[in-house]
Amino acid sequence: MRFSRLVTRSIRLRCPRCGKRPLFRGWLAMHDDCSACHLSFVREPGFYLGTIYFNYGLTALIATMAYPLAVFWLKVTPQTALAATLAFVCLFPLWFFRYARSLWLGFDHYFDPQRDA
Repeated sequence: MRFSRLVTRSIRLRCPRCGKRPLFRGWLAMHDDCSACHLSFVREPGFYLGTIYFNYGLTALIATMAYPLAVFWLKVTPQTALAATLAFVCLFPLWFFRYARSLWLGFDHYFDPQRDA
């Protein structure tokens, strides 16, 4: 499978193997498996802890770049930039949670694909 296809499926929150069915049945709740190809989304305990790397990494990168840009390039006061960055750091990880989980599952499938039993 091509890496670009896998990333596209992850961004669309679809099954990494077939891309036909969604990973989530609600905002936070995942399906147990894909109803089309039967890929299991339930892994060993602690598997999804790796999503912290995606979520925290992207949040920290954006916040680290946004604050100096806002203060020095957009000429926003430091207090306003700090308040906006703080709001971003609190809200962005909640929104990005599903994408981080999908990317983690997709990368796992890319490097260690599950085969049909």
